[in-house]
Amino acid sequence: MTHPSPRPDVLVIGAGIVGAACAYYCTAAGLRVAVVERGAIGSGTTSACEGNILVSDKEPGPELDLALLSSRLWQEIAEDLGRSAIEYEAKGGVVVAGSRETAEGLRHLTARQRTAGVDAVDIGADELFELEPNVTREAVGGAFYGQDAQVQPTLAAARLLRRARLRGATVHVGTGVTGFVRDKRGAVTGVRTDSADVPVLHARWVVNAAGTWAGQLSELAGAPVPVLPRKGFVLVTEPLPRVVRHKVYTAEYVANVASSDAGLETSVVVEGTRGGTVLIGASRERVGFDRRMSLPVLRKLAAQAIGLFPFLADISLLRGYLGFRPYCPDHLPVIGPDPRAPGLLHACGHEGAGIGLAGATGHLLAQQLSGEKPDLDLTPFRPDRFEEATP
Repeated sequence: MTHPSPRPDVLVIGAGIVGAACAYYCTAAGLRVAVVERGAIGSGTTSACEGNILVSDKEPGPELDLALLSSRLWQEIAEDLGRSAIEYEAKGGVVVAGSRETAEGLRHLTARQRTAGVDAVDIGADELFELEPNVTREAVGGAFYGQDAQVQPTLAAARLLRRARLRGATVHVGTGVTGFVRDKRGAVTGVRTDSADVPVLHARWVVNAAGTWAGQLSELAGAPVPVLPRKGFVLVTEPLPRVVRHKVYTAEYVANVASSDAGLETSVVVEGTRGGTVLIGASRERVGFDRRMSLPVLRKLAAQAIGLFPFLADISLLRGYLGFRPYCPDHLPVIGPDPRAPGLLHACGHEGAGIGLAGATGHLLAQQLSGEKPDLDLTPFRPDRFEEATP
């Protein structure tokens, strides 16, 4: 005779990197966890990004605090799971200034970042060329960020979930959430799914970690958060020797990350991978879930990459791919319990920083659910903050 497994403490919706990190940390805290994912593990935005763990592209404030915590946690995760198992590389980041005015603005940013705990080193042209011998000789200097790192995102999500499973978590893939279950008081106590095997899953708490679709899911729960898709392309070159040593981007990238413009923005990011290919990003535009490729955008990215690394003009591209970043209007993620729907927590809206911020997000939610005081104040990330801004 088989006995039904006990009701999980935590039900995580979404098996991308953020949901996987939530499961990893919640099981580490001794909580019983179930994960439900409508596709495959890491098949959403996690599979369509570069795996950045950055502190360099953030202004001082709540998101940078979150990134610094996450940077430390990713080092611990890499030691726990094995650096090679998730392709963790503490490669460092190089920001390139193309003019004296840009270099001056960058120096102001690095000074403010250093006061917040960022390891940011201002560099001149000679130091830049020593770090990146193939970068354009028109550059006048920049900054080096030793804390910037990278993982292979789909591998990392799978490994985090494997560790969570070893600690007792159950993972239901190919299972979409169609509704929420509530008790008489209106508290969320589980979800309804499209699976005949598990039509209803109950839990003490439900975590919305559905990535770009978290906004739709939150509406289904009657507690909307404005998470919208922001489309981006990445180009992949043929395999090369080690020609790009760090994660290299232009100083303009920081401005585009922080922009709320719905129109197309491109600012180039170039980095090598273990396999030898070079990844080129990053475009940003709000066009809903339009999955069409755009040759003009790809050409613009390629031209900007050649401007940064002229040798790329003679290199072939293998492919281009696109993904959707889960974007919030104030550029801060949504993390923590939702007072409008007791029992519901959110872990979403990380835009292009989801890989990097996943560690801290999972850790802080696990602390919250375990009754511990979270290492960071979650107030800036509270789910109901947008209602205050609505007339």
